Amino acid sequence: MTTGTEPSPAMTRQGPPTAPAFFRWLTYLLLIPLIAASTVFFGCISLICGLWDKSGRQQHFIAHVWARSLLLFSLSPVTVLGKEKLQIGQTSVYVANHLSYYDTPVLFGKLPFQFRILAKQSLWKIPFIGWYLNRSGQVPVDQSSARNAIASLNRGVQTLKHELPLVIFPEGGRSLTGQLQPFVAGAAYMAIKAQVPIVPITLIGTYELLPMHIYHLYPRPLAIIIGDPIPTTGLSTRDADSLSEQVAFVIRKTYMDYHPA
Repeated sequence: MTTGTEPSPAMTRQGPPTAPAFFRWLTYLLLIPLIAASTVFFGCISLICGLWDKSGRQQHFIAHVWARSLLLFSLSPVTVLGKEKLQIGQTSVYVANHLSYYDTPVLFGKLPFQFRILAKQSLWKIPFIGWYLNRSGQVPVDQSSARNAIASLNRGVQTLKHELPLVIFPEGGRSLTGQLQPFVAGAAYMAIKAQVPIVPITLIGTYELLPMHIYHLYPRPLAIIIGDPIPTTGLSTRDADSLSEQVAFVIRKTYMDYHPA
């Protein structure tokens, strides 16, 4: 575990992951069954809590415990740098790069406050995951038309106005190469509409842990790097694109500083 601002050598590995066949068999024979069992177990508990917990707060705590179990099964310790920059007690939009399916457990497991996420509406159709998303007050994004997309963003704004932070992956999907993709301006739009700060989060190592189209884990140290909050006071929605570019620049620079090409 690192405690300063300098990355460990394990955080600066680049290129396709390489690991002994041992990790493949460990994943297939032990880790995947454990991950599946944990997801089903905590998913069932979350569904039961959803019968009376209309706020989603108990379900968020269950998701936090579920995520911690997945981090344990990944054999990958997580370091959080810049934790003092988290806007605990203040509503904010948190924007992170998207490298892997493991990004979500990392954030649910390590961010120390209640939040809601925006996610593709198609995820609502997946058993247990979709049930949790629906019952716990997460915000579905319908991109079938421009009107539906705007309506989805406005639902996110209402979530912020109810003083619940949002966590968003503005790239719209996982990175195939581990490099940052273009940002959609929706996160900036919601932050501006709600007049709340936007906080950049840079994830390091999750791409190498579980890259896209790979189905076994490569355990390694991971890092979450919290950037300085960017205020939106006085901005209008016309500034959404430039604000989104500013956040993308911060995340890209941080990623390169800790994970150089």
